[in-house]
Amino acid sequence: MKDDSIINPPDLAIALRYDGENSPQVTAKGRGELAQEIIDIANEHGIPLQGDPELAKLLGTIPVGDEIPQQLYVAVAEVIAFAYMLSGKRPPGYPP
Repeated sequence: MKDDSIINPPDLAIALRYDGENSPQVTAKGRGELAQEIIDIANEHGIPLQGDPELAKLLGTIPVGDEIPQQLYVAVAEVIAFAYMLSGKRPPGYPP
């Protein structure tokens, strides 16, 4: 799966990457103009966006390149499931 972005436009945007094998990872984050650039790039590449201000704030504390902490797995799993649903794909390991 490509990056999934969690947004609270235009103030804060967080991009996540999940490959189905490792924990999701923060790949980009920004506020203001940088947040808008992240959103624009996601839109250009057909990456699903989801607005969740509280989750975005929590993920905004994680350094770029770091995996998300276990405490956020359920919330981020919901974002990943949302992205898969929008794309019509099945998550890795999901039964056919």
